[in-house]
Parts: sequence; C-alpha cells; structure tokens
Amino acid sequence: MIRKHVYFKGRVQGVFFRKNTKEKARKEGVRGWVRNLRDGRVEAVFEGAEDRVKEVIRWCRNEQPHAKVTDVEIIDEEFTNEFKGFDIRR
Repeated sequence: MIRKHVYFKGRVQGVFFRKNTKEKARKEGVRGWVRNLRDGRVEAVFEGAEDRVKEVIRWCRNEQPHAKVTDVEIIDEEFTNEFKGFDIRR
C-alpha cells in the first residue's frame, strides 16, 4: 500500500476536477481527499494499492473530461491508512 501527495496545475478548477477525481478514486478503491488551492492548483492525497493509486493519478493527468493538466508534482509519503473513503475538502 502506498500514499501519494499530489498537486495538479493547469485548467483544473471550475471543470469538475474534484468531483471526477472522487468518482474515479472510489471506483478504483483508493482513499484520501482532494481540494482546490487558492493559487489555482488542485491538491490531493491518495492511499491504496500501488497500481490503483498510479491509475488514478494517470487518469487525472490525462483523461479528466474538461481539465487540461499542465504539470503534476507527486510527493511520496508514508502510508497511514487513516482514511475511510475519498472526500472533497473545502
């Protein structure tokens, strides 16, 4: 099990990025959260099986329906198993 702290840059706010990320993460069995940042980026924490977490990040980067991701920063963190599901934070 792994944990990734991710920042997505580009056209990622106002395009249902958080909602779509939540749906994809839940479909893949990934836990964590996603939120908008004041600087226009979207921040997310993903925990789960390595292949599932990587799939959610790949999908967010390349297949978000209305977003245009121009940069992704991924930080490896210690797996904590602290989440019960996947949520949108404000």
